[in-house]
Amino acid sequence: MNLWPTLYRTLTAAAAPLVTVYLNARCRRGKEDRERLAERFGIASASRPALPLVWVHAASVGEASSVLALIERILAERPAIELLITTGTVAAARLVQTRLPPRARHQFVPVDLPRAVKRFLDHWHPDLAIWVESELWPNLVLATHRRGIPILLANARLSARSVARWQVLPGLVRPVLEAFALCLAQDEVQAERFRRLGALAVACVGDLKTAAAPLPADPAALAALRHEIGARPVWLAASTHAGEEEIAAAAHRRIAFDHPNPLTILAPRHPVRGPAIEEMLRARGLRVARRGAGEAITRDTDIYLVDTLGELGLFYRLGGIALIGGSLVRKGGHNPFEAARLDCAVLHGPDMANCAAMAGALDAAGAALRVGDAETLARAVSRLLADPAERTARATAAARIAAASGGALDAVLERIAPWLDALDPVSSAAIATPPRRAVGDVRADARP
Repeated sequence: MNLWPTLYRTLTAAAAPLVTVYLNARCRRGKEDRERLAERFGIASASRPALPLVWVHAASVGEASSVLALIERILAERPAIELLITTGTVAAARLVQTRLPPRARHQFVPVDLPRAVKRFLDHWHPDLAIWVESELWPNLVLATHRRGIPILLANARLSARSVARWQVLPGLVRPVLEAFALCLAQDEVQAERFRRLGALAVACVGDLKTAAAPLPADPAALAALRHEIGARPVWLAASTHAGEEEIAAAAHRRIAFDHPNPLTILAPRHPVRGPAIEEMLRARGLRVARRGAGEAITRDTDIYLVDTLGELGLFYRLGGIALIGGSLVRKGGHNPFEAARLDCAVLHGPDMANCAAMAGALDAAGAALRVGDAETLARAVSRLLADPAERTARATAAARIAAASGGALDAVLERIAPWLDALDPVSSAAIATPPRRAVGDVRADARP
């Protein structure tokens, strides 16, 4: 008998007071929504709909962005289904709440404490659960499984470091992964990692991030920003993490030697860091306009700091040259196709592990330039600013690669169709495009 899940459940129950202290501390730092903190303890703030309910869990902004297209297709093709999406971060919550279709609602995911999990499942009692990427909370997964609720893992991904950590606890990770009726991995490397850790039914179907729609933008805001920028040379550092803003600031200084009065647009992954980033930039003698404070771009602005949520589509359209954040500081990089779909030449650092296939395709097509520090970043930006033809050629190649890589969504829908059919059989007229056959193998019977 495997005692690891029982031991984990006992230890986490005992840790409940510490978790409460921890969440309150996160509230003070702006990392939790105080008005909705009860949701983190499984106390719902909305009623359960009467129709069959599909629960999608997407931890943070990247996972939530990748799954929106899947949510839209499920609801469009199956009118008798309602949907609940849970996230673990404030940024992801704000993103999905502005982009969810009708018949979908959002809640914060409960912390992985037995009582919080029980409250959550008692209230929502979903008919199907679809988890996204790499969130493996043992209490929540195993409690869902014990209630007979099918659980699918979509866009599955684990870093090499995560695999190494889980391998230390095989008695815990194996029953967690065995609880998933189907694990749909982003690529064959990921599929093998999940098999090695204990997943029973694994298939490789591609990355859902490749199927995401272009990020939206407010036309009036776009026109106003273009007027403020005028003809100045401009580039974007998107979804940056701590350490990358310093690199972008140093690159800005170097770019100014070749291109007088450049504008650097800096959009941190976590906007709550805006004031601290502004302080760092001003300490380096740079003139900053902070969007979160309502400040406009002027002729004297060096850095336009975009510390707001849900507006990245605006700034990819303005930048034309985009550094993909998270790739210079060992965060695995973010989705480069977001930039590729919006006429950007793509720059990225050495660590694109989270989107390796996308980055590899862009690199192979000559659509992206790899940089490693402030010096190489400045040289790449200056080169593209000096040669609009090269910038356009790389952006065109990037858009072509992104447009040709959207088959993962159909592949995922085809694989999960048996579980959706059990809730609401789809009619042929509801399917806009025929599904593409998924690639990979399934090592166990994955039918419901």
